[in-house]
Amino acid sequence: MAVHDLAAPMASIGVPTEIKPDEQRVAITPDGVRELVSQGMEVRVQQGAGLGAGISDADYATSGALLVSREQAWAAHLVVKVKEPQPEEYGFLRPDLVLFTYLHLAAYTEVGRALLAAGTTAVAYETVQLEDGSLPLLAPMSEVAGRLAAQVGAHLLEKPHGGRGVLMGGCTGVRPARVVVLGAGTVGWNAARIAAAMDAEVFLLDRSPQRLRNLEADRRGRLVSLVSSRGLIERLVPQADLLIGAVLLPGGRAPTLVGEELVQRMRPGSVIVDVAIDQGGCIATSRETTHTDPVVTIHGVQHYAVGNMPGAVPFTSTEALVSVTLPYILVMAGRGLAEAVTERPELLSGLNTVGGAVCHPGVAKALGVSPRHPMACLR
Repeated sequence: MAVHDLAAPMASIGVPTEIKPDEQRVAITPDGVRELVSQGMEVRVQQGAGLGAGISDADYATSGALLVSREQAWAAHLVVKVKEPQPEEYGFLRPDLVLFTYLHLAAYTEVGRALLAAGTTAVAYETVQLEDGSLPLLAPMSEVAGRLAAQVGAHLLEKPHGGRGVLMGGCTGVRPARVVVLGAGTVGWNAARIAAAMDAEVFLLDRSPQRLRNLEADRRGRLVSLVSSRGLIERLVPQADLLIGAVLLPGGRAPTLVGEELVQRMRPGSVIVDVAIDQGGCIATSRETTHTDPVVTIHGVQHYAVGNMPGAVPFTSTEALVSVTLPYILVMAGRGLAEAVTERPELLSGLNTVGGAVCHPGVAKALGVSPRHPMACLR
C-alpha cells in the first residue's frame, strides 16, 4: 500500500472511540464536526465515541457526522484521536494513514516502533511548538492536569485515603501542608497556583530564572519561587507533604529529578503526583497507573501517576482540546500536510514519523534511531 500523498487534501476524517483504560475524552465535538463538514469534509465518528464526554451519537449526526464502525473510522485518510494507539489498534496503522493525536513516544516506545513498522505518518499534539517555545496543543491539557494535581494531592493527604492526615491550608495555629512543585511550565504553574489558593505553603522550582521572573507578578498566597538545583531538591523533598513532578522536555523523556533514596526520606503518608509520567516520569519510583487503580504506595509514600489525568474530567478536557486542535485539523485535511506546514510551520515540530522514518530529534533519541529533517520527510 502506498504512502499517502502528503501534498493532497484529506477528504475523510476518522474519530475512533478511545480504548485506553479509563479514557473518556473524544477527539472532536459536534461543533467541530459542523465546521469540518461546512468545508466539504467527511467526518466519520465511531458509534459511542463521545458518550464518556457527554456527547450522544444523535448530537454528532445532527452536526453532519457519519456514525460508523471502528474499522470505518480508522479507514479514513486522517485519523484524529486523543491518546496513542493501543496494541489492539496497531493493526489499523498503515502507510497511507495520517494520525493526529497525543503520542508521547519517548515514554511509549513500543507505539513508536509500531508506527515505524507500519510506515504511518504521525503528528503528535505534544510536540507542535511555536517559535516562542510554547506548546499550543499541550497547553490546555497541561492546565487541566496541573489543576488536578493539586486537587488529587489534597484528597490523598486525607487520612481515610492513606495520607498523613494533613489539611492543605492548615488552620489557625497549625501550619499548612508543604507542597513542592518541580517545574514551572503550564502544569507546574497551575498546580502551584491552585495549591497556593488552598492556602498551602508552596515551593515552585524551575531551572529558568526568567520563567520564574515572568510568573512573579501573578504570585499569590504562600508561594515561593526558587531556581532549582540538586541541593535544593535534596533539602526540600524530604520536608514535602505533597511533591508534584511537572517537568517536560518536548518530545523527549523526562529527566529523573528525585531518586529512590530521596523518596525513602519522605515522611510516611506523604504524596507524590508525577504528572510527567506520560514522558517517563521525573520521580525514580513512579510507575504509570490508571484512574481505576491510581495509587501505589512505595516506601510509605503514595504515588499517583496516571498517564491520562485530564481523562478524569472528560467534558472539560474534550472542549478544551478541540478548541486548539480544530484549526490544525482544518488546515491539514483541507490543504494536505505538505502545504499545511507552510501556513502553520509549527506543525513541522509535530511531525514524529513518516514512511518508517523518525522526524523529531527527541523521539529519535528515545527510539535509538537517527532522525531525518521533517522537511525531508515531507518530500
